[in-house]
Amino acid sequence: MKKNIFIAMSSLLVLGAALAGCGSAEQAGQSGSNAESPVEGPKELRLNLHSEPPTADPGLSEDSTSGTIIRATFEGLTRTGEDGQVHEAAAESIEVSEDGTVYTFKLRDAKWSNGDPVTAGDFEYAWKRVLDPATAANYAYQLYYIKNGEAYNKGQATRDDVGVKALDDKTLQVTLENPTPFFTELTAFYTYYPVNQKVVEANENWAAEAATHVGNGPFKMTEWKHKNKIVMEKNDQYWDKDSVNLTKIEFTMIEDENTELSMFENGDLDWAGAPMSQLPTDAIPALADSGRMHTMPIAGTYWYKFNTEQAPFNNAKIRKAFAYAIDRQSLIDNILQAGQIPAMGAVPPSMVLNKDGYFKDNDVETAKKLLEEGMKEEGLTSLPPVTLSYNTSETHKKIAEAIQDQWKQNLGVDVTLENKEWKVFIEDLHQGSYQIGRMGWLGDFNDPINFLELYKDKKGGNNDTNWENPQYQELLNQSALERDPEKRKQILAQAEQILMDEMPIMPIYFYTNSWVQNEKVTGVVVDGLGNIDLKNANIVE
Repeated sequence: MKKNIFIAMSSLLVLGAALAGCGSAEQAGQSGSNAESPVEGPKELRLNLHSEPPTADPGLSEDSTSGTIIRATFEGLTRTGEDGQVHEAAAESIEVSEDGTVYTFKLRDAKWSNGDPVTAGDFEYAWKRVLDPATAANYAYQLYYIKNGEAYNKGQATRDDVGVKALDDKTLQVTLENPTPFFTELTAFYTYYPVNQKVVEANENWAAEAATHVGNGPFKMTEWKHKNKIVMEKNDQYWDKDSVNLTKIEFTMIEDENTELSMFENGDLDWAGAPMSQLPTDAIPALADSGRMHTMPIAGTYWYKFNTEQAPFNNAKIRKAFAYAIDRQSLIDNILQAGQIPAMGAVPPSMVLNKDGYFKDNDVETAKKLLEEGMKEEGLTSLPPVTLSYNTSETHKKIAEAIQDQWKQNLGVDVTLENKEWKVFIEDLHQGSYQIGRMGWLGDFNDPINFLELYKDKKGGNNDTNWENPQYQELLNQSALERDPEKRKQILAQAEQILMDEMPIMPIYFYTNSWVQNEKVTGVVVDGLGNIDLKNANIVE
C-alpha cells in the first residue's frame, strides 16, 4: 500500500502496483492496452481461491484467502488505487492535526449491501469490536496505534477510553498514541473495515453464509457452498457502482495447482497462480519462456516458525542450527524458479533494515557446531522426534521435502512431515500444536514494524512461537516514539538483530508473485504487498 498524505518516510518503502492487463507480463505500475472494446452483456470473472476462507468477517480475518473475499465485499476509509497510492474511499475527506495524532474522516453518502446507511458509528463499533478482549481477534494489535487501543485490548482501559469516536453519522475522529505516518495505509487494511452493527448484533454467525453476509464494498456475496465455491455479484448499493465493470465473480476452491492450471488452459478459469494460489513449480520455466507469466516482487517473507516451548526448539542454538543448515538458493534454483531472493533476515528488501542480512546461507559448519552446543546445554545425546507441519500445497510439500533432506544430509536429523488443510493448520499453529510450522507474512503496510511487531508479545495474535524478549519489546516501543526516520530505522535494525540471534522464526525466501491470466481480463490490481483488488476488473474483446 502507498501513502498519499505522508510520503517523506523513505523511498525504500515505496512499492509499485501491477495493473493486470492483457498480453505478456507488465512492469509494476503500468497498465495494459486501452484499445480494446468492453464486452457487452454480463461480465463474469472466474477465479480459484485454492482453499476455503476461514472467515468473511473483516474483524476476524488474518489470512490472504479471507482477505481476498473481504476486499471485494467491504471497503475501508481508504483504498489502494491503480496507481499504487492510497485514496479516499468510504471517507470523502481526511484532515490531520498539526502534531499528526488526530485524524478526522468525513464519510461520503454510502450504503450497506442491505440498503442501510454506512455511518461513522459503524466504524467506531467495528474498531472497538476488534479491540474488545471478548472478540479474541488475532489482529487486534493492528489497532494499537489508536489511543488506549492496546490498554483496552489488555483489560487496562474501558471501551470509552479508546480514541475513536463518531462525532455524528458522517464524522469519525481518531486519536492516536503517537504520530503514525502510515496510518492512512492502515485504514485501507481489512481489520479497519466497518461492519454493520445491527447485522452483527442480530446474528453472531452473520459472516458465515452468503444469505446473511452484509458488506459495503463493490461486490456482494450471493452464494457460498463451503469448500466448493463462492459467488459474488455487483453490489448495486455501492456508492461507486458506476466504476464496477463486472457483473459476477465466481471463486472455485481447488487445492491442486496442476488442476487449477489445467482449468485455466482449458478456458474454465480466467486466472491461475498468485496471489490467490500458486503456479505448479514444474510449469514455471515453460510459462516464463512463453512470455505469458506475470511476475512481480512483493513485500513478503516465507518462513518456518519454531514452537519455542517444545523441545528441542526451546534452545536458541538448536533453532539457529536448523536455520543455518538449509540451502535457500538451491530451493529457489531447483523448486521455486521465479526470481525469489534468499531471506537472511525477517524484513523484505522493499523496507530492508540490514541489506547484508544477519547470517550466511547454507552455513553447515556453523550449524553443526550450534547443534552440538545446544544439545549439550539441554543435556541431550540425541534429539527427540521432530515434525515439520505445512498446509496443503504442492509447492509447500516440495519445499518441506527438500529441507527435510537437507537437515538429514547436513545435521543427520530425521524429520517427519505433516500436511494439514489450511483452516485446521492455522488453528493448530495458534494453539501451539506443532514443532516447526510453515508460514509466510505479506506486509499489511509499508513499514518494517509490520514484520517485527508480530513477535513483540508471546501471546500476540499471529506470533505462534511463544517467544518474547524484553529488550526486543523495548526497542519496538522506542521506535514508536522516534520521529527521525534514520534513527528509527537503526532502532528497528537492533530489534531485527535480536530476532535473528534468537531465531524463533527461520526466514527462507522473499516472495515474488507469479501468475497467468486471460488476455481479455484488465484492471485487476495486484499491489506491492501481494493484495488483489477486483473493484475495477474488466473483460474486454
